Amino acid sequence: MAWLEYLLPLIFLAPLGAAALVAISLRDISSIELRSPHSGEPILEIAQLHRNRLERARGTFFLDATLAPTLTLMPLVYGMGRILFAEEQSWLEWSLYGVVSTLLAMIFGFLILRDVQRVRRLTRSLACELAVGQALDHLIRPQAAPYFVFHDFPADSYSIDNVLLTPQGVFVIQTMARDFPLELDGTPNKTVAVESQRLRFPGWSERRALGKVRMATTWLRHWMARHTQLTVPVFGVLVLPGWSIDDETDHLGRERDLYVLDGVDLATKLTAMAPETLDDADRQRLVEQLDKRSRRYRRTRTSPR
Repeated sequence: MAWLEYLLPLIFLAPLGAAALVAISLRDISSIELRSPHSGEPILEIAQLHRNRLERARGTFFLDATLAPTLTLMPLVYGMGRILFAEEQSWLEWSLYGVVSTLLAMIFGFLILRDVQRVRRLTRSLACELAVGQALDHLIRPQAAPYFVFHDFPADSYSIDNVLLTPQGVFVIQTMARDFPLELDGTPNKTVAVESQRLRFPGWSERRALGKVRMATTWLRHWMARHTQLTVPVFGVLVLPGWSIDDETDHLGRERDLYVLDGVDLATKLTAMAPETLDDADRQRLVEQLDKRSRRYRRTRTSPR
């Protein structure tokens, strides 16, 4: 029966299929979240959302890199099985197997390159956010200092990297990572010029980051006024770790609605921006509302579906 010539070679694909199933089943093994043995709530660290995105990116890279050789070899292995059961060999059929394997190799090569670039970008972003988060955590270690830090604070459709509550007011702190372009002699150019509406990096400019900080600052100001009935000063801060900041707003002497900092000695710079305006009672009201929203979002995000 002619159809057996095409059915029986499928036996040789069983080991490759088993390897593919193992790779798929192992993909999510690193994404198992840690939960507290006392409350059952997930244990969250600084920049947890960034950590989760990086873990997903690594899982995708692992899956693509594992499936690439398995799926690429399947047409050739099937063709080798056809040799044993087919009475006649067709060069056209073998050419088809070769073309399919080549296309699969090209597709997976593109996917793996994309995954590597994404993992590198997220790793750098996570490193920058961790540096900023750890600098902010130094503020809350002294027991006498009334500082509170909320990492990955949930807004309506996005998250704010850090919300810092101090006697001077509330700071919306977003972190952005960008690679340093190289000069002709190989040295990195780390200077970024800050204008009122854009950042001018060496070779390109961006507006979205400043707009995102302004949007988050406005949202948090309105949210706190609605839930606490307090008029609280809210400052927007964009941190570019490792960059040298040339702030043209300082040169012009204009009133500024947000700050762009390099992250060095961040805690000292933030607490020196304004005089103390919040008393203990107002800070406590703000902490309760911020903590309530953060906990509610944490339960919603981690609840099973």
